[in-house]
Amino acid sequence: MKFITDFGPLLIFFYYYKKFGMQDAILPLIIATLFATGILYFLEKKIPKIPIIGAVIVAIFGGLTLYFNDKTFFYMKPTIVNVLFAGILFFGNYFLKKNLLKSLLTGSIKLEERGWKILNQRWIFFFLFLAVLNELVWRSQSEDFWVKFKVFGIIPITLIFTIFQINLINKYKKNV
Repeated sequence: MKFITDFGPLLIFFYYYKKFGMQDAILPLIIATLFATGILYFLEKKIPKIPIIGAVIVAIFGGLTLYFNDKTFFYMKPTIVNVLFAGILFFGNYFLKKNLLKSLLTGSIKLEERGWKILNQRWIFFFLFLAVLNELVWRSQSEDFWVKFKVFGIIPITLIFTIFQINLINKYKKNV
């Protein structure tokens, strides 16, 4: 079910995009994202922070795209989301003196403080990398290429990055 709530809205977007085009794919994406967030709430009796932030941002930027009939808002959504996540991790680490990645993942990963610090920095840089990559792709490629990149490129890139963190996690794993 988690897989469906994570990837279902993207697949619905891609289907509507292929059948009708970008403008007609955005509203089904917004509806599917809000519906998936509702399913998460129904199943878990709470909504995790990341999906709720994602749903709000999809609704805002999708809504702006539809209202102004300007796809630029939608193209920039991944950039803004990634800069926002990098900024949150950076702000938490350097101004609040709190590792927010640790706060988010502490239930699933137990690491020494040094490991959390390195992992946090890597995610900050990775989110910034994704933001720059999105900007390069949407500004230099066709709409069709960007949609395929968004739906089928960002997820594998993120998965590969995450896999590359396994050695770090194993090196700094706490023996509990």
